[in-house]
Amino acid sequence: MCRLQSGGVPRNDACLELLRPFEVTNDGCRISLSLGAQRLLAFLALQEDGAHRAAAAEQLWPDCIPSRAAANLRSALCQGRRLGSVTAIETVGPRLALSRHVRVDLHRVWESAHQVTEGVRPLPIDWTSLVSDLSRELLPGWYEDWLTVERERWGQMRVYALESLAQQFQAADQYLPALQAALAAMAVDPIRETAHRIVIEVHLAEGNVANALKRYRDYRAFLRRELNVAPSPQMTQLIRDLSPTQL
Repeated sequence: MCRLQSGGVPRNDACLELLRPFEVTNDGCRISLSLGAQRLLAFLALQEDGAHRAAAAEQLWPDCIPSRAAANLRSALCQGRRLGSVTAIETVGPRLALSRHVRVDLHRVWESAHQVTEGVRPLPIDWTSLVSDLSRELLPGWYEDWLTVERERWGQMRVYALESLAQQFQAADQYLPALQAALAAMAVDPIRETAHRIVIEVHLAEGNVANALKRYRDYRAFLRRELNVAPSPQMTQLIRDLSPTQL
């Protein structure tokens, strides 16, 4: 359903979901769109400054000749320009842009992630919702070439945000949310060491030495199997004094 304004007043906006199976609603009602219109809306939602028509057509229909791609774009634009009572796509000359009246879940979560990484957002009481949002993939099930870079950008942002969130909770001695955020970061990027190190630090802070040692050994075995490398000296030093003969 669409978000509410502060004070609980419904917005007359359309809502576009990109962090779960694609969905667009207006006034709480789901709107059915052609695949072309879905792709155009999703593409424009990821272009901060909009896109030129020719560039959009080339990106969305790369296997078509220019005239066919342009025709596909016109058809998608015709079907996706309005979502219920809302104008969803604005046109200025040859440029297309998503209307400010379309609320995009990715934009909301991205802003929260940015605030977390900058340290300007207080620790959320409802931390489970934020961790869940940051754990979501961008347009799951879509296999579009133009999504590759956008998925990488989103992946980097959510890993950094989850790690920052875990570190902030750890510093506040709130160990459960620290663990959950770090584990979510590990699921996004299993190779990256930072989240594994946070989990070890939290286990040690709680006095769970065996859990800390097991996490280190599991990560070390994973790195050897996948990349034939070892954890960093910084990570190894965390538990060297605990069991120096068993590392």
